[in-house]
Amino acid sequence: MAILRALRERMPSVSMMYFSRLKTALIVAVCVLGAVFCLPNLLPSPASWLPWRSLHLGLDLRGGSYLLLEVDMKAVIRERLETLTDGVRQALRPGSIFYASLVSQPDANRVVLRLRDPGQLGAALDALRPLTTADSATGRPDIDLASDPDGTVTLTLSPVALTERANAAVQQSIEIVRRRIDETGVVDPQITRQGSDRIVVQLPGIEDPNRIKELLGKTAHMTFQLVDESASPGASAAPPGSEFLPMQAQPNQKLAVRRRVDVDGGDLTDARAGSNGQTGEWVVNFAFNSVGARRFADITRANVNHRFAIVLDRAIISAPVIREPITGGRGQISGNFTAASANDLAVLLRAGALPAPLTVVEERSVGPELGADSIRAGALSLAVGFLLVIGFMGLFYGLFGWFANVSVVINLVLLIAIMSLGGFTLTLPGMAGILLTLGMAVDANILVNERIREEQKGGRPPLAALEAGFRRAYSTIFDSNMTAFLAHVMLFVFGTGPVRGFALTITIGIATTMFTNWMLTRLLVSRWYAARRPSLLPV
Repeated sequence: MAILRALRERMPSVSMMYFSRLKTALIVAVCVLGAVFCLPNLLPSPASWLPWRSLHLGLDLRGGSYLLLEVDMKAVIRERLETLTDGVRQALRPGSIFYASLVSQPDANRVVLRLRDPGQLGAALDALRPLTTADSATGRPDIDLASDPDGTVTLTLSPVALTERANAAVQQSIEIVRRRIDETGVVDPQITRQGSDRIVVQLPGIEDPNRIKELLGKTAHMTFQLVDESASPGASAAPPGSEFLPMQAQPNQKLAVRRRVDVDGGDLTDARAGSNGQTGEWVVNFAFNSVGARRFADITRANVNHRFAIVLDRAIISAPVIREPITGGRGQISGNFTAASANDLAVLLRAGALPAPLTVVEERSVGPELGADSIRAGALSLAVGFLLVIGFMGLFYGLFGWFANVSVVINLVLLIAIMSLGGFTLTLPGMAGILLTLGMAVDANILVNERIREEQKGGRPPLAALEAGFRRAYSTIFDSNMTAFLAHVMLFVFGTGPVRGFALTITIGIATTMFTNWMLTRLLVSRWYAARRPSLLPV
């Protein structure tokens, strides 16, 4: 309260009813700009280059689908440990440092290495130390290196860097989800983060989100790996450095591929569905960037007449034989595709691979009929509430009541303008917030009018009554609005979903209410008094 009191005391000592030309011009300009920024909600854009921002309607008003996705953080850790394990093997090989075991322990976020000869511990630490200084996905080292005299070396993912890696995975997932949905042509999707590992996807106008769910449920991590032709298909275990992966078309059939990724799908720059000119079957044509094209050319040049597996999410799409070096940076994927599946795969490859799998933990849909009913009900409640407010103010406060009504209308215009300019989403709770904002604006005008009425009854002349009425009502209006503002800011910060929408609308509404009540209403009363000079105020 001390802060609020200090702010009130900084009020200018000049007359409350005096407005300079500059101040008047600024108030009018704000009102005009508010009306201009409201136009996109009423008229189509006159030109494509013109920024034409309008209010977004939430699913409860427009209809559509709501998906709550969860990022599999365990997969993020598991992939990092697999990369670290492979890095340990590569680091120890040049120095002929042999180990008895090399185990990845995802539950403990570490990789444990046991050397055959503890006497090689120093050499092993020197070889492994570069792994701890390598840049991680978060831009900082994320490995803690420890050792025991018995030849045990532990490489542990540090908690701080692990948290940053998880945050980076969620942010990357949001961008990739947005790209995938944009590729499908969905208009105005809303994609936001919720909590530490969840993503909210709102799809207006989409009643059946099954295709979207399929696209979002695939990690779409494509790799190109050489087939281990020395492995027996019927063997229970793959040779060292290889693993058995299922064929996508025939999951029961498995093929041994090298664990080493020769070319990564992250180097793809384009992927388009098409048809093979000779067989007529659907295929996916792809193109690499310069790094991927060079690597692809080197691998195919060195492995002519060997099989090269195309792997998507740990399932082999196809494993063709390399007939000749492919040096153009372009290729073709075939695998019994239909037109829809080829197009979906192309969409996934263009959008990029997710850093971790996504799981749908909540799903709900709102039909367009229910959305239309919500709009009608919300609009009706706003219209009825607005008319009641207008009628009450005009009936009880006469001319000053109509000044207040003009202020309330401009308040509504400014509120919608700010929400449109910010690209905010209007929901049913938001409409309730607008109606509550109108009520708060009227409360402030009632306080002012009642105070002016009391001052006039106390024998003050009209100008002094106006001056005292506005000045003395100001402290009450300021305190009540500031406390409500702070409360709704906290509600927005700590709330979720519809609660945030309600809090945001009220917060903006309080700011516009303070402007219209304290500036616009005073300006209207001031101009009227300067023109009429009445002996008695009609309040």
